[in-house]
Amino acid sequence: MIEDDTGRFFVVTGGPGSGKTTLLDELARSGLATTPEAGRAVIRDQTTVGGAALPWGDRALFAELMLSWEMRSHHWARQRQGVVLFDRGVPDVLGYLRLTGTAVPEHVHAAAEKFRYNHRVFVAPPWPEIFDRDEQRRQDLAEAERTHEMMVETYTELGYELVTLPRVDPQARADFVLQELDTAAYAERNP
Repeated sequence: MIEDDTGRFFVVTGGPGSGKTTLLDELARSGLATTPEAGRAVIRDQTTVGGAALPWGDRALFAELMLSWEMRSHHWARQRQGVVLFDRGVPDVLGYLRLTGTAVPEHVHAAAEKFRYNHRVFVAPPWPEIFDRDEQRRQDLAEAERTHEMMVETYTELGYELVTLPRVDPQARADFVLQELDTAAYAERNP
């Protein structure tokens, strides 16, 4: 397992359109290090170059590129000091493959076990009032809800404790996360 000090790595996961990236943008403005979402970046890049690694193209190749991106983000975070917040993590790739019924290669399972994060994972629940589709997010709300359920199942199976984010404005949501991070830091210092 790649552990070192990965207790300072916190994942924000959930279905598409649930406010994850908006939350991370708000937290980045407060000075915390964040990583971008792999899926959106891969879609943007593959669309630009006419590549096939897309969720509506070659799903297995799309997952491989996301996995590579997430592992690179993990390595990048190890070079930083303090808390790092991830817009999804390696287990999301495992969940994506399961959700789409695509075969899960053994190395994806191995990556989800080796590239670990803090045991507490933030989960953004489906939020119909803010859900919106765009060029990279083609899923409908029903698929977003299924994605949420799969991420909850996947992270739980991997031994993570899930913290559900409240459906509140971005600043209040960021304040909730900051409070949870303070509580996690206190618990780590005072076992």
